[in-house]
Amino acid sequence: MVDVIGAAELLGHESEAEMLAVRLAHAQRLGNMGWAEWHLHTGETTWSEQVYVIFGRDPDDGPIALPDLAEHVDPADVATLDRLLWSVVQGVEPVQAEFRIRRDAGDVRDLRVVLEPLPGPGGTIGMHGVIQDITGRRRAERMVSESRRQLLEAREQAAEERHVILALREAILPAPVGCLDLPHTRVAVRYVPAEKTANLGGDWFETAPAPDGRLLLTIGDVSGHGLPAISRMAQLRHALVGLAMTGQAANRLLDWLNELVMHQLKDTTATAIVGHLDPATRVFAWGQAGNLAPILVRDGVASQLAKPRGVLLGAASGSPYELATTRLLPGDLLLMFTDGLVERRVRDIDVGLDLVLAAARRLSAHDLDDGLDALLTDIGGPNPEDDACLVAVGILDA
Repeated sequence: MVDVIGAAELLGHESEAEMLAVRLAHAQRLGNMGWAEWHLHTGETTWSEQVYVIFGRDPDDGPIALPDLAEHVDPADVATLDRLLWSVVQGVEPVQAEFRIRRDAGDVRDLRVVLEPLPGPGGTIGMHGVIQDITGRRRAERMVSESRRQLLEAREQAAEERHVILALREAILPAPVGCLDLPHTRVAVRYVPAEKTANLGGDWFETAPAPDGRLLLTIGDVSGHGLPAISRMAQLRHALVGLAMTGQAANRLLDWLNELVMHQLKDTTATAIVGHLDPATRVFAWGQAGNLAPILVRDGVASQLAKPRGVLLGAASGSPYELATTRLLPGDLLLMFTDGLVERRVRDIDVGLDLVLAAARRLSAHDLDDGLDALLTDIGGPNPEDDACLVAVGILDA
């Protein structure tokens, strides 16, 4: 009876040992780690099952002996292995290091090895420790590091591109300083760049006295963004300045600009308002090509002018542009703008237009500079997605 009980207890212990071994093997697989032991005197080497997996080695070939281990280490990391082994032999505390191994298939793996000496009579007789494959972790860290590096380079490049683009725009379209004061008329302009570098576009303006004494007032927006749009904007704006010297009416200038875009600026469209203000009569004669109509502020009421007929520049050949005339009164304020002022990805264009109309009511012909700054603040600041141009014309009291 005693023998039977003893046998049952022995079987129980064996079962527990097997279960523990299974759990240990499972933990090694989950952590992609295993244990190894090398005896210096006998040359005996023992590996756990997972170490064979880490080294990509058939268990039938047996473990790698300590003197042969360097042959499997990446040449650049052999010195690291030498220092690790020397530290184990000389010390009494566990030491660790990371190095790479090259498996038979040419696959490179990153390993973390923790070793400690096996003490014996007369000193260290061997070493044992844990080997972990950390290739996935190091690869992920390198990917994150590379992503950060690329992001930093992209930010630096974007900042440089923005600097170049803004410098080019400034050379083509100098930033106005203060207001342009004419007899009974004050003009202020704003170029508001997009917050995102990639969205700097082809918005432009021009305010200049014409040879016949009228004031040329224009704004426009060439399709696209970046350097190509700025290049086309420069061609269109310079062409208009030259054509305006003919003294022709605004709608005729738009006819010529449309032919220029159709035949010289392929795959390009543009919006524009071209107008002349006669300071003597205060008549604003203007035409438009697909642009939002100007806002007229009179006696504290802001409303858009009725648009004359006109299609996008570059959209169709032979479509006539109509000429509209608006007589301005002392105290009136006229606001011309490109669509970047009112369009936002996060809101409807009508909502943006209502905000501009509400802010425009507070503009004063006598304080246009500060007034335009306040208007931009009231509508939510610069557009992140698109740049914009504004031209404000105030009619002073006679």
